[in-house]
Formats: sequence, C-alpha cells, structure tokens
Amino acid sequence: MRAVLQRVAHASVTVDGEVTGEITGPGLLALVGVTHTDTAAEAERLAAKMWGLRILDGEASCSDIGAPLLVVSQFTLYGDARKGRRPTWQAAAPGPVAEPLVDAVVAELRNLGAHVETGVFGAQMSVSLTNEGPFTVVVEV
Repeated sequence: MRAVLQRVAHASVTVDGEVTGEITGPGLLALVGVTHTDTAAEAERLAAKMWGLRILDGEASCSDIGAPLLVVSQFTLYGDARKGRRPTWQAAAPGPVAEPLVDAVVAELRNLGAHVETGVFGAQMSVSLTNEGPFTVVVEV
C-alpha cells in the first residue's frame, strides 16, 4: 500500500457538490493507493504508521495531539508513466480488491482512536486543501 500524506490546516472532499469529508487541522490528508498484492496486514500497518508518524508541527504525530485525518482513495498512486505519454494503471488493484483495504485503513485508524473523515470510493471527487509547510511525504508499507 502507498499513501501520500499532506500536513494540512484544512482539507475537504466534495462529490456532486456535496462535502463528504472535511477536517480542520492541524491534521493529515491521506491519499491511499492499493496494489494487487496488498493485504489487511498492510492496511493495519499503514494506519498505524499514519497515526504515529511525527510530521506535524513540532514533530508531533496525529496520535500525540488527536489530529484528524481525511482519507481519500487514490488508485492513480500506482500509475506508471515511464513509457510513452499515457500512464498505465496495471499496478493499481481493481475496486473489489482496493475498496475493502481502504476501508480497513479507515477502520484501523478509528480503532486507534483517530477522528477520520473520508471521500467516496470510486467517485469523481474534488479535493481541496490548505497544505501547511508545504509538507508532503510518501509512505509505503
């Protein structure tokens, strides 16, 4: 599994003109991608990493200060643009594989005590954020 984490002051996701998830920071926007070989164990590890990663101001983690997370599924994290002018998405897991694993990340974060908002899996989403820093990091498990 792969996630792009952005430290935010505010982030929201909108589907069909309706806000489906919104956080006010400090917090993290997490774009989460799944590949074919990922399992529930990777989902748990990714959630624990995101919850405990010390990347907020003052080297704090979400768990240290109770910061919220906005989790948005993002199959394009597994796009491959090394050849040609059009990326391929072959490494991205199909929806029936990916959706339960993104849900598992969210569930594990909540089990750890996190306040988590989400996008809508497979929907055309508009994501808005105010990046603090700017600060962005890629995490793979």
